[in-house]
Amino acid sequence: MKDDEYNSFNQVLGVRASAVASGLKKNSKLDLALIEFASSSVFSAVFTQSHFAAAPVLVAKEHLKKRISRYCLINSGNANAATGLEGERDALRCCEALAEIAGVKKEAIIPFSTGVIGEPLDVDKIRAALPDLFEGLHKKNWLPLSEAIMTTDTKIKIASCKFNISGSEVNITGVAKGSGMIQPNMATMLSFVATDALVDQKILDEILFEVSARTFNRITIDGDTSTNDASVLVSTGISEVDCNEGPGLVELKQGITLVMRDLAHAIVKDGEGATKFVEVRVTGGNKREDCLSVAYSIANSPLVKTALFANDPNWGRLVMAIGKAEGKIDSSIVDIFVNDVCLMSVGQRDQSYTEEKGAREMRKGSIVIRVNLNLGEYEETVWTTDLSYEYVKINSEYRT
Repeated sequence: MKDDEYNSFNQVLGVRASAVASGLKKNSKLDLALIEFASSSVFSAVFTQSHFAAAPVLVAKEHLKKRISRYCLINSGNANAATGLEGERDALRCCEALAEIAGVKKEAIIPFSTGVIGEPLDVDKIRAALPDLFEGLHKKNWLPLSEAIMTTDTKIKIASCKFNISGSEVNITGVAKGSGMIQPNMATMLSFVATDALVDQKILDEILFEVSARTFNRITIDGDTSTNDASVLVSTGISEVDCNEGPGLVELKQGITLVMRDLAHAIVKDGEGATKFVEVRVTGGNKREDCLSVAYSIANSPLVKTALFANDPNWGRLVMAIGKAEGKIDSSIVDIFVNDVCLMSVGQRDQSYTEEKGAREMRKGSIVIRVNLNLGEYEETVWTTDLSYEYVKINSEYRT
């Protein structure tokens, strides 16, 4: 990213960040990040639903209950997951060391980790890097922050927007990481979104829950949920623009939705080995859950995903994926489209469809698969990728 592109991201009042190379990753890559929030800040977070939730997830949940959060400490290169009580103690040791430097209680530190599962966390490396990390805090460090939290990502993921209420400006900026092990359940891979709006805890929690459900919880690359998923939304209140109701609340929801949606799309576009960005839109459902079941059945099907990679308009695979989904489906009235080309009309191959038309659409880098169940008024959208040789190569060589 060029400097002028980076500078286009809005600085959120009351937020500073820093990143260093602690040695957890090879080749002196950035692997340790810190985000500092003003003492007035309100924190909201959702986490992975995995039964193997990582040690930092468990510690973070406990610390957030104290409502004194000031810092997010994030390491990449090691997930500190499936590490037992020692892993929790390691996460706490990192929090204690930073708390001493920052002059706050250890519960003010919220830890996050991402990387290889099952390996002990090298606490000594992290603790040794903390003084430089704290010293480097600056309001413009969103770029190194986004680099430091990457694992198999190939691109940084930053999104930003701003709006005005009665002549006063409110900023929203966020970063995320993730390109594999992606199908969250009330969480995301790792994302940190901040605003300088003034928002109460209850409203902030409602916004995160609602917006996550329509953005981060609607993406899938491989159908796998990480042990470390977390999505954090913080309001510093420094702008003093009250967004708890009225136009301010409406604008804030729209802005946070825009930022989280852009981050979610960026994660899909950077999916491991991905060559296509695919939107699966299911309409006409009898229930919202039926639409979502069909959408994920298509988006997670290896046969559909490999056909997408091969530019193969094998619409029989779409029929297969729809047919195995749960919920109410009447096969005699289903319509299927790829972009604007109708493949199936009322349960049969559309009379105007040709393989040439289908192949032309499948060759495009961005594809919309539309399914109309023709049973009701509900609809859902999921975003996904194709499945390529490179995905297999990346994941087979992940630890080698």
